[in-house]
Amino acid sequence: MMRNRRSTATYSTIYRYVIGEGAFSFFVSFLFFFFIFFINQLLLMAEEILSKRAPPHQVALLILFSLPAIIAMAAPFASLVGILMAVGRMTSDNEILIIRASGFSYRVVFIPVLVLGAAISLLSFFANDVLLPAGTLEFGKFYKKLLLSTPAMELESNTVKRYKDTVIITGKVADRKISDLLIFDRTNEGERRIIVSGTAKLEEGKGDSLSLELGDTFIQSVKDSSRGDYDYAISKQLIYTILQKDLVQSIGTPGPREMSSTDVAVEIRKKKFLLATKTEEKKKNSFQSMKDLEGALRKGPEDSAWNTRSSTLAKIKKDINDILETLEDRNLRVYKLEYYKKFSIPFGALSFVFLATPLGLFARKSGQSLGFAVGLIIAVVYWALLIGGQTLGVRLGYSPFWAMWLPNIVAIIIGLILTAARLRR
Repeated sequence: MMRNRRSTATYSTIYRYVIGEGAFSFFVSFLFFFFIFFINQLLLMAEEILSKRAPPHQVALLILFSLPAIIAMAAPFASLVGILMAVGRMTSDNEILIIRASGFSYRVVFIPVLVLGAAISLLSFFANDVLLPAGTLEFGKFYKKLLLSTPAMELESNTVKRYKDTVIITGKVADRKISDLLIFDRTNEGERRIIVSGTAKLEEGKGDSLSLELGDTFIQSVKDSSRGDYDYAISKQLIYTILQKDLVQSIGTPGPREMSSTDVAVEIRKKKFLLATKTEEKKKNSFQSMKDLEGALRKGPEDSAWNTRSSTLAKIKKDINDILETLEDRNLRVYKLEYYKKFSIPFGALSFVFLATPLGLFARKSGQSLGFAVGLIIAVVYWALLIGGQTLGVRLGYSPFWAMWLPNIVAIIIGLILTAARLRR
């Protein structure tokens, strides 16, 4: 009985030690990947927001709302590198050898790192499935407020901005000044209007709207009912305003990447239902066209439908092509890929444990440094496989499940092979 208690206490001590080593290495690796993704986010912010002189405290809040996406991406790769570093260091420092010489199996190493990998996967999934949608929602709300308080953010050189009934094409933009501005919109009477301005300037103090002071302006309006009936005007100065509600409508809604897995699953079911309904309707139309063609062929040249057989056959071909296109709906594939991606990336941390642990056990010298280097290489390969699978899934209709889960499955299989090879030694 005393031996069993002592053995249990020894196992517990080893487990805590291995988890502690793995957690510390994971933390160091997480800071590294977090820093990389954070810098990337800062660069995007600098391009889209900071360069337009948005208030620093508001930019800080936007960065805060984007942190869940960074955490969700950094955690799995930090798990790979961290476990490799921890097990590699223990192996190169002969700690694993001492554990084995004390009569313990490799189980005392595998069990705690598996527990650690599962915990990291759950953390990453929580960040990706709960914090990310919430952060994206708050990001969108705050960005709208920031856009209204800092309308200069909308002004970029050589871009096309679309609003409710307005399209604005800008030339070079510098310090709230625009050269060569072109506007397409509609008047209050519904007439199509074109506004051409050689120079424009964003007005100060117009936080609830986007207000432009246009100079050397040419305006032409045309009625839809009579294209030959038009009016034009020339103005030295003109104030043009886009209302707040139109600015807010220009901001897109969150995509499947920013939704929770439950919301994406609901959208997939809706899209499947709409797709099935559309396909069934096209099948009925195609079947009716086939019946009409059959009737025309049976009645022969004396029937008036005989002369329409070519157009009917062309309609049948078009219906069949439409059916094939609906069966391969690209938008639905994107949603399916994002759905499986929401699980595959977070739980990649657990699959990496199967690969990182036996690789770490093969280390001889400089296990920690070598583990870090090998981990980075594997992370790049894993990411390339993930992006490649996603591209194949969208463009070639490759299975969304295999496109997103194949890298994890490959990592587990290779890890099991390496584990079997290590145990035989």
